[in-house]
This record gives sequence, C-alpha cells and structure tokens, in this order.
Amino acid sequence: MSAVKITVGGNLEADAARRFAEAWRRGEALARVLTARRTELLRYVRRHEVGSIRGLANALGRDYSNVHADVKALAAEGLLNTEGGRLRADYDTIETTIAL
Repeated sequence: MSAVKITVGGNLEADAARRFAEAWRRGEALARVLTARRTELLRYVRRHEVGSIRGLANALGRDYSNVHADVKALAAEGLLNTEGGRLRADYDTIETTIAL
C-alpha cells in the first residue's frame, strides 16, 4: 500500500512553540482542503480512470465548476496529480505526522 505522508516539524529546538503553531495552522489548512466532497472525489479518482474534470463531475453527479475548484485545491496541496491531462491519486492513504 502506498501513502502520502505530510510531516511538519523536526528535532526539538528552542523554537518548538513557533513550529508547533505552524504545524497546527498547516493541519487546519489540510482539514479545510479535505472536505467530505473532496475526499469522495479522491476516492473516486483512486478507483477509476479519469480523463477530464468534466467527466469526473458527470460521474460524481456534481457541478463542473465546483469539481474544478476541488481539483485545483487538491492539486495545490499535492493530493491530486493532474499531469498529462488525466487525474490521478497515486496512493492508498493520507497520513499526517507532527514531529516535535
């Protein structure tokens, strides 16, 4: 099984409080990106061959513009591959780690 791992932080240092706050904000940002609809979209893309955003919107029964915005947000976070005109989610799980 493959996974996307998002790790924030490193070794414990004098600026641990600052790094923790940054990690918390990053986690909040990830939580905003991974909505229920976007998670459904990722699961669909993982299991099916998807050639276009329009085709994905049709398959999900959703509005094209909303799916387009979701694809853009997920791709910006590195959770969706859009290279070559195809949509891919080349992993089985998303794991987050906050190193202290």
